[in-house]
Amino acid sequence: MADYKTIRTAQAGARTLQIDEGLRAHMTRVYGLMSVAMLITAVAAWFMATLALSAEPTPYQTLYLSPLKWVVMFAPLAVVFAFGSMLGRMSLATAQMVFWAFAALMGVSISWIFAVYTSLSVVQTFLITSISFAGLSLYGYTTKRDLSGMGTFLMMGLIGLIVAMVVNLFLHSAAMQFAISVIGVLIFAGLTAFDTQNIKNTYLQLAQSDAEFLGKTAIMGALQLYLDFLNMFMFLLQFLGNRN
Repeated sequence: MADYKTIRTAQAGARTLQIDEGLRAHMTRVYGLMSVAMLITAVAAWFMATLALSAEPTPYQTLYLSPLKWVVMFAPLAVVFAFGSMLGRMSLATAQMVFWAFAALMGVSISWIFAVYTSLSVVQTFLITSISFAGLSLYGYTTKRDLSGMGTFLMMGLIGLIVAMVVNLFLHSAAMQFAISVIGVLIFAGLTAFDTQNIKNTYLQLAQSDAEFLGKTAIMGALQLYLDFLNMFMFLLQFLGNRN
């Protein structure tokens, strides 16, 4: 007959295996949701850009050369804050649909890049961002180093970056814009690793929660990584992209 220690060790091993399998499934779901959201954003941006080439006045003139540009710029930010505060009261299906709608709205709001940058440079920057994101996220997932200390520093840097961007809307300084782009890439590169580790640790802490709660957690994690990727792409494009 097996003794108590043997049984306990076997149970602990089975428990660890179950958690590991659950974590892999959770992270796969996070990356899957993020990938679908990126696809929706790309399609929405492409559709808007295509429409702009066949309409007069162009949607770009309507959206970006009128007061509507402020709505387009800040609507996604408002949706993010509203989504975060209301997620707990939403059903899983509703939360997922809101996430898809947000991704489409983001596509509309960044469609101007096809009017400013060449299609080749947009694709090249996207590939560079994808490779960088994959490496940074893999590091955040596998590293044994605790990255939690980076959180406060990165959040402070992000607040400073937003303030600098708002100021430069009025200054129109090319040098300041270049500095913002470089700092933005560094901040969101750090956030990619930090958020990935945080998503992993959150699952390990809440692994016993019900499926719906874990599903919402996966959506929130996907949103965080989606924003990290998109912002890193946009900042890279500002100094890697070739303008039309």
